[in-house]
Amino acid sequence: MSTPETTSAPQSGGKRSFFKRRKSCPFSGPNAPAIDWKDPRTLNRYVSERGKMMPSRITAVSQKKQRALAQAIKRARFMALMAPVRTEPENSR
Repeated sequence: MSTPETTSAPQSGGKRSFFKRRKSCPFSGPNAPAIDWKDPRTLNRYVSERGKMMPSRITAVSQKKQRALAQAIKRARFMALMAPVRTEPENSR
């Protein structure tokens, strides 16, 4: 018994229903990286260009790990391992 990902026949209303695959947390499971405030390379993946933390609905991080990730980003900023805002080198004109 397998669940179909899409249904071929339209339901009432004319819309197709589809099976949405659940995202898995990148910090869960074997071989997953640990959340560490001393690792700014990993933490920078979860910070936007403006320096804001990315929401878990975008990054697929679980709720428990999202809280730990936020705490690690704040600690790294406080210890000056991460800049409060990411700065990209501007092109000189």
